[in-house]
Amino acid sequence: MFGRDSTNRTFPESGFNGPWHGTSHHNDNPVNVKKYAIMNRYHVRLLSDFAKQLRDTPDGDGNLLDHSLTYMGSNMGNSHRHKHENVPVILVGRASGRLETGRYVQYPLGKERTSNLLLSILDKFGIHREFIGDSTGNLEI
Repeated sequence: MFGRDSTNRTFPESGFNGPWHGTSHHNDNPVNVKKYAIMNRYHVRLLSDFAKQLRDTPDGDGNLLDHSLTYMGSNMGNSHRHKHENVPVILVGRASGRLETGRYVQYPLGKERTSNLLLSILDKFGIHREFIGDSTGNLEI
């Protein structure tokens, strides 16, 4: 599930047939925001389907969902304004017990850098680094 935000690919199966990048620049117009939300919901539905496949695949003492971590996110919180605050991220899977699931976490403004989250994920897997990109430290995840 890799994507490029600058693509003009369409996702007609989402229920809206506009280009991804053009639709992301919704001009904060409610009608256009709704079109962008339709495409985003479609991608989250794909993630949900993938998670179900992982859950239904036995692996050792559990299943692949128990033993993996899938990251889905965006590089912007508001793509129309190219804002990098309040960037939505979904983490799916328990990472072999390293992560608590079933939570919604909102970090304080200024702490929510994606690089801080990625640094924290590495730390959970025993890969300790001082920083990644512009990270300022680990987050509680």
